[in-house]
Amino acid sequence: MGREIERKFLLTGDGWRGLADGIEYRQGYLCADRERIVRVRLAGGRGFLTVKGPTAGAGRDEYEYEIPAAEARAMLDTLCLEPQIEKKRCTIPYQGHIWEVDEFFGANQGLILAEIELSAENEPFERPDWVGKEVTGDVRYYNAMLCRFPYRDWLAPSAE
Repeated sequence: MGREIERKFLLTGDGWRGLADGIEYRQGYLCADRERIVRVRLAGGRGFLTVKGPTAGAGRDEYEYEIPAAEARAMLDTLCLEPQIEKKRCTIPYQGHIWEVDEFFGANQGLILAEIELSAENEPFERPDWVGKEVTGDVRYYNAMLCRFPYRDWLAPSAE
């Protein structure tokens, strides 16, 4: 069984740009509820199927399997919830850790998040100067939630 421990942050500027080339991602959800997530992903031409359990703190159980890219594309085209997640991920090493910066497109255009995966919830790490406010516990920033309630809808004026 895999265990994912990650923390998410908003960015304070563009200091991360140019530090790494990005990979384009397209991902969709076959199931996205509080108890489980089943995700299909295309990343740099490779397909993946991921199953995640409920989040507790900054961690959760995670199982990920590589699948043929053609099968991932077919599931994304026919089975996954809409809107799907479209993003470009830049992987940036910093002070002994790897930061992943996701710049979202499509329904989540304008949102940029940084994530760091840790081996323990209390593992110390240094933040680059372009990493700002932590949003780890804010469910709005979970990719599965961005599929159901995209960033563009956060910004839309409410009808009264």
